Amino acid sequence: MANIGALLKAEITRLSRREIRKELAILKRASVAARHHLAALKRQVAALESKASQLASRAQIASSSETVTLPNRPVRFVAKGLKSLRKRLGLSAAQMAKLLGVSEQSVYNWETKKATPRKGQLAAIIALRDVGKREAHQRLAEKAAPASARNRAKRAKRK
Repeated sequence: MANIGALLKAEITRLSRREIRKELAILKRASVAARHHLAALKRQVAALESKASQLASRAQIASSSETVTLPNRPVRFVAKGLKSLRKRLGLSAAQMAKLLGVSEQSVYNWETKKATPRKGQLAAIIALRDVGKREAHQRLAEKAAPASARNRAKRAKRK
């Protein structure tokens, strides 16, 4: 009889292990699916955060350019005039772009007559006509300081 008892015990153990394996397989699949879903959510949050920061910077640029208004008289844009203004202020195209809140490519396109600035951008260009070299460089330094602080904050956030 001892053999029958041992056989029953062995069979019960084998069947219980089999059932446990089945249950664990289900749990493992659920765990893997949850990890994949979590990774997708993290990617989505990162994309949304970057989009939000882009929109915030665009809004900031738009609000800063809206404060400058066009004069009441008719205004013409001349590409040669923009280039001479930039040279008079001693700025590179990249620096001029940063002052105006546009891309470097935009300044290049304006200077080569491939494009013309919009009203808000034209107003910013007109406002720069009354600025001297020192003040232009001072404004550029002021714009660069908050950007470097934002970059430091982003780097600290990543860590």
